[in-house]
Amino acid sequence: MIKIDNLTISFIGKTAVDNVSLEINPGEILGLVGESGSGKSVTALTLMGLMSDEAYMESGEVTFGDEVILKAGNTPDDNLLRSYRGSRISMVFQEPMTSLNPTMKVGTQVAEQLLLHAKDEYPTAQDRKNCVVKAFESVGLHDCENLYDKYPHQLSGGMRQRVMIAMAVILHPELIICDEPTTALDVTVQNQIVALLKEINAREKNSMVFITHDLNLARRICTRIMVMKDGRIEEQGETEEIFTNPRTAYAKKLIAAVPGRRSAKAASKQKASASDEALSVKSDKSNTNRNESKILTVRDLDVFYKERSKKLFGKSIHKKVVSGASFDIYEGETLGLVGESGCGKSSLCKAILGINKDITGTVENKTIRPQMVFQDPYSSLNPARTIGWQLEEPLFALDLLEKELKTTKSWRKEQAIEMLKRVGLDESYYDRMPSQLSGGQRQRVSIAQALITRPKLIFADEPVSALDVTIQDQVLDLLKSLQDEYKIAYLFISHDINVIYRVSDRIMVMKDGEILETGDKHSVFECPNHPYTKELLNES
Repeated sequence: MIKIDNLTISFIGKTAVDNVSLEINPGEILGLVGESGSGKSVTALTLMGLMSDEAYMESGEVTFGDEVILKAGNTPDDNLLRSYRGSRISMVFQEPMTSLNPTMKVGTQVAEQLLLHAKDEYPTAQDRKNCVVKAFESVGLHDCENLYDKYPHQLSGGMRQRVMIAMAVILHPELIICDEPTTALDVTVQNQIVALLKEINAREKNSMVFITHDLNLARRICTRIMVMKDGRIEEQGETEEIFTNPRTAYAKKLIAAVPGRRSAKAASKQKASASDEALSVKSDKSNTNRNESKILTVRDLDVFYKERSKKLFGKSIHKKVVSGASFDIYEGETLGLVGESGCGKSSLCKAILGINKDITGTVENKTIRPQMVFQDPYSSLNPARTIGWQLEEPLFALDLLEKELKTTKSWRKEQAIEMLKRVGLDESYYDRMPSQLSGGQRQRVSIAQALITRPKLIFADEPVSALDVTIQDQVLDLLKSLQDEYKIAYLFISHDINVIYRVSDRIMVMKDGEILETGDKHSVFECPNHPYTKELLNES
């Protein structure tokens, strides 16, 4: 249906896509996998003629059916490309909150597709609204008449992603490009979206390009996979063939880096392949020799948020977001906390750290100033300050808190450079800005920032959810090595069951503000007690 021949694209002299050729067959789901910067998104955006102004198409052509829609050396025909976008080729982007217009109602935004491409078929506003409501219903949304008039911020992440999918499928395009459509979603919502995309593919008989760095996800949804690296296609083939018998060293490296788990039942039924064995070794790198000394004790903790009354002069309402949380963290161990978005994971951490003081219950913290590693280091790091300044600032702040300036500028710089080296970065990063670093490098800086005051307890809030599988693997190995060296305890928060399995000694499962189950990693995964834990494990 679509064919790319010898596509080469460069940005200011740097090649981003290097001599790529591929075909997309009718009805198939083609997976594009690889690290950030491998050329996946640039290749996909080229299919829609959405290359940036800095991009230069050095060679190649894109053919849709029998028609050439892009060719190197030719000026792109904007009218031709517009006739394809939306109606014959559509796209589901990674983050719907940034893709949807925050000032427009979601129904109006989806109806724009009909206004632009099918005005004759849907001439009136009511006709377009009826079509949009049906599209919302087809992607599993409820109360669609009311949903039509809501703004993006009034919807959950899963609902916003469904709206984006409704926008992509409303005109029944022949090709849908999905660019990391489930990266930031919880495992349950992620499974709903994956099931929805597969259902749409089967129902509409369309083709899909599924871009992801989550190889487990690619294995579940894609019929064929292409592995990209440095702008080139390293390997391609049927999905199971790629996973069970990868040929190139890079594909083997990607698959071996996937965090995974193998139940005793599965192990007894089939012999593990070499890659499975590698995953098993990685998953058992957790620290099983913890110290029995408690460094944090939480008992009957309730956490509240204040909500403004809907009445003009009404009193604020206390909303309970965490209920009756009780647990201990021991020196040198990793306690994994897993659950859906909105279940209270981050609220629990903020209460323990003292960020949210609207609580009841007791928190006995036997460590000095626990630290936190945030999910998105690009937003948590100061974009206007150098990496060195940001690493020195915690040491300077610690001096001020103790009301006695004990350290010197030169000593703080030495400590910052030493910590950079400890997290795998050299001295040259001291004078760099966050914008000059990759995602994995920024996360390493965020870890260094948390470690520089030598805490004994670190809260890691989704620290690897947005990272590629190989970078994720490096960061998890780094956290483990630092834990062994400094005897750090982690409260590790994630919605990724496989990551939790790899890093944790013990696991807590949380839902709707309550801790449903706590236990040793192997007992929770192999013999879960609560129905919700079983549901999470079945869906992962």
